[in-house]
Amino acid sequence: MASPRVPDTMGITTDLAHHFLEAVDQAAIASAAWRGKGDKNAADDAAVEAMRRTFDSVPFDGRVAIGEGERDEAPMLYIGEELGSMVGHDGAAKIDIAVDPLECTNNCADNLPNSIAVLAAAPRGTLLHAPDCYMDKLACGPLLADHVSLDGGVAYNIEQAMHVLDCEAEAVRIVALDRTRHHDLFAEIRETGAQLHLLSDGDVSGALWAAKEDGPYDMLMGIGAAPEGVISATAIRGVGGLFEGRLVFRSPEEEQRAVSMVNDDLTRLWKAHDLCQSEDAVFAAAGVCDGYLPGVVVDETTTTTFNELIDVSRGTVVRSEQVRQRT
Repeated sequence: MASPRVPDTMGITTDLAHHFLEAVDQAAIASAAWRGKGDKNAADDAAVEAMRRTFDSVPFDGRVAIGEGERDEAPMLYIGEELGSMVGHDGAAKIDIAVDPLECTNNCADNLPNSIAVLAAAPRGTLLHAPDCYMDKLACGPLLADHVSLDGGVAYNIEQAMHVLDCEAEAVRIVALDRTRHHDLFAEIRETGAQLHLLSDGDVSGALWAAKEDGPYDMLMGIGAAPEGVISATAIRGVGGLFEGRLVFRSPEEEQRAVSMVNDDLTRLWKAHDLCQSEDAVFAAAGVCDGYLPGVVVDETTTTTFNELIDVSRGTVVRSEQVRQRT
């Protein structure tokens, strides 16, 4: 069910939205220089450094809630890292950032579609500090939001979609990551007769495509990274769809680490308003390779970026392009 849109802050996050767009734009430009060069780590490093450099001048007291890893594992944008030019200042806007400077690093390295730079931002303490594990996810748009649930199961959710959309199973469009772990999921979807569309990477894009009324898919299903679930949930709060997730662990060590992060609530069904608890939140993305957004375009004199801003409090989605003169 879509959460009510009742602003609960004075808009400290949305006031900084143009800075967040600049951060994803700069990350996209930096990583685009590595498209097709086969070095995903270099592409990711470039995005991280560009985003970090942009945040240095933003007038806020920022903190990375979800980032590139723990402090000892990530040189920049590690979980808990302080950001901005007003850290510790009285009266400064205290903002948490969930960030993936380069989603779909493999796609950027191979110059394949759908690589983006992406972040979500909200007031301090309102984004779930999601453990670095998997999450079983369901996402859809407003039409289906009150009719489907992760707990309902594949066949039930597809039947509900058929009823709401007034169509046969063959017209229901499901998107999922192309992973061996989804063998049983794929079999269930195909048994219903629904369309199955596979993504090589990028379930943030997949979730958003499913959540938008004019998108190419009706539902996202399957297991992806939990941190990206928080970013997706923030965006989907802004478009009025549904996002639900439940943590999935790959090892006892991963499960144990999650215990302290989610208050022992390891089997909880997380909804969008649990993962992003504030209406004063934004989602920002910029395309690296063509896909969910057009990729960076570089010519002899200019560099053009294509970005998207979703404002949760206003329920607005704004796409724009920025043309910068090259020096």
